Amino acid sequence: MLRSLVVKLSLAFLLVSLVGIALVAFFAGRVSTNEFNNFADAQSDSVLMNQLVNYYEINGSWDNLDRIGIGGVGPSDGQVRPFVVVDGQSQIVLSGLNQEAGNRAPRGWLNRGIAIEVDGEQVGQIIFAEGASRGMQQQPPRTDFSTRVNRAIFLAALGATAVSLVIGVLLARSLTKPLHEMTQATQAVAQGDLTQQVPVRSDDELGKLATSFNQMSADLAKSRDLRRQMTADIAHDLRTPLSLILGHAEALSDGVLPPTSETFDVIHDEARRLNRLVEDLRLLSLAEAGELSLAVRPAQPQSLLERAAVAHTPTAQQKHIELALDIPTNLPDVLVDPDRLAQVLDNLVGNALRYTPENGRIQLSAQEVGTAVQLRVQDSGPGMNANDLAHVFDRFYRGDKSRQRHEGGSGLGLAIAKSIVEGHNGRIWAESEPGQGATFIIELPGANS
Repeated sequence: MLRSLVVKLSLAFLLVSLVGIALVAFFAGRVSTNEFNNFADAQSDSVLMNQLVNYYEINGSWDNLDRIGIGGVGPSDGQVRPFVVVDGQSQIVLSGLNQEAGNRAPRGWLNRGIAIEVDGEQVGQIIFAEGASRGMQQQPPRTDFSTRVNRAIFLAALGATAVSLVIGVLLARSLTKPLHEMTQATQAVAQGDLTQQVPVRSDDELGKLATSFNQMSADLAKSRDLRRQMTADIAHDLRTPLSLILGHAEALSDGVLPPTSETFDVIHDEARRLNRLVEDLRLLSLAEAGELSLAVRPAQPQSLLERAAVAHTPTAQQKHIELALDIPTNLPDVLVDPDRLAQVLDNLVGNALRYTPENGRIQLSAQEVGTAVQLRVQDSGPGMNANDLAHVFDRFYRGDKSRQRHEGGSGLGLAIAKSIVEGHNGRIWAESEPGQGATFIIELPGANS
């Protein structure tokens, strides 16, 4: 299969050249053969005319002409000449065409006769069979042959050019059609129609371009949908605390609610939640734009995990969850911003505590993998299905649809964690099976890599 446009164009141009050369060779060879035969006949006719003129000059008449061998046929050969010679009175003096000498030539024959002149005077005619006249009255055979061959070669070259032009047009259309389709689709995308897809007709560069365009269009449509969904989610998450704050403030103003500490605590909690959501959005936008400042320095994986364990031990004890560490010695340092990475680990451990039931277990571990170090947070919760794993790092995504938003944070924690880890030239992913718990893995480059 031809996958390269360069190969296709090269073969197309070669085909056009070969077709042109073949057509010129075919027509020139065929016409040259015909014209050479005509040239030979013309030469023979010229010799015949000279013989007749010489005979008349020597004898002064056509007497006994039929008794000698003229035109390649003698009196005893038993062959019929392809022509006759008549004198000035239209009487046949050299038999041929099934006519004997002495007969009178049919009237219609004289119209196609070729004059025989001696000293400027017509003394007879030579008449060939109908349609067999060789054109002895035209220019000399050699000049005529050259002219006709040149004309034939010119016509052959003209025909080859026409065929090459047709092939070139077909080739140009095969190239411009997908480009035209892509241009139309691009214009439609520029006008806001992100559903445009162009047909992929080949595996060459144009086919790859069409595939890339289709992927780009699909990604743009997906990004648009995600942006719309994110806007709706942000509006929902902002509206809930704002509604509670406004509602309580109006109730206090109207005297419906008493100004108790409980009422002010609700307003304060909702304001903090609103502030946390705004801060998460700001942090996420900075991280995704690559503008999040990182104070990177070598750090020990053990100290990072121990700090996360200490920070969440009180919550784990309240829920009767075991928080364990499994860290081998002599792990290489990693190049990280300890504060930012602590934020990532806090989010992962916090999620693990949220989903791990009482008397469950959360394990923080680390291991060296090649030149990198992996940090793991593994819980014994309900786990996730394949769909949740595919979207767990999306903004505002919550696998448990029944869980209220105020119970699960802003829905931006894992998206922020992913952006921070990628800002350290690392990667983060999740592994899980329903009922088997979930494991979040952070892979960071070693300080010496």
